[in-house]
Amino acid sequence: MSVRSHEASDDDCEAKKLRVYTNDTSENVKNLYKTMREKQTYEHIINMAKKYNKGEILMKPWDAVELMEKFVDVSDPDVELPQIVHMLQTAQSIRNAGLPDWFQLVGFIHDLGKMIFIRGCDEDGTSMKEQFSIVGDTFIVGTPFSNKMIFSEFNSLNPDYQMNIYEKNIGLSNCAVAYGHDEFLYQVLLRAGSKCSIPEEGLYAIRFHSLYPWHRENEYKELENDYDMKMKFW
Repeated sequence: MSVRSHEASDDDCEAKKLRVYTNDTSENVKNLYKTMREKQTYEHIINMAKKYNKGEILMKPWDAVELMEKFVDVSDPDVELPQIVHMLQTAQSIRNAGLPDWFQLVGFIHDLGKMIFIRGCDEDGTSMKEQFSIVGDTFIVGTPFSNKMIFSEFNSLNPDYQMNIYEKNIGLSNCAVAYGHDEFLYQVLLRAGSKCSIPEEGLYAIRFHSLYPWHRENEYKELENDYDMKMKFW
């Protein structure tokens, strides 16, 4: 029951047709994942966190939402619509499922971290043109790469794809996850402190909703701790 299970559509039959990555997938999508796999090294993730997990973007909440009218996620093989359409679809799907109001809000804002592009740059992959540090399925660096990752044929392009540095059950929050909009928004909300009323389950869902190898493919079991297992439902 993750945010991602409600993202595409409120029609289960239609949703099953989405997120299909094949040899016929567009070159733009393939190139995004190829670049992401090359660039998202352990060092890159640490440097991105140092650079983007601090400071402020001061704007009204709805101004941030309206930014999503300009952003099209190049990693998505299914849609070429502005991100705000996807946000509304996700929230409505969660509402139709009868889930809590706070989770409907999480569904609406879960991709809002893509607004990182307003302070990003091509070199970091945080711009409208270069999105390899904004979008795409994330993965953990510091443990051998899984063959269940999207376009796993690109795994060996990452110099750290066989790195193995974590203790058993260290917890996902202590791992280097490929940097993207998930982490950026999570950090923004965390810095808001008491001004953010989203419960910890919602913050967790925002932080790891793109980590498909974990919540869909059940990878990283050796890294997850009791807290991760408790939160996985969301």
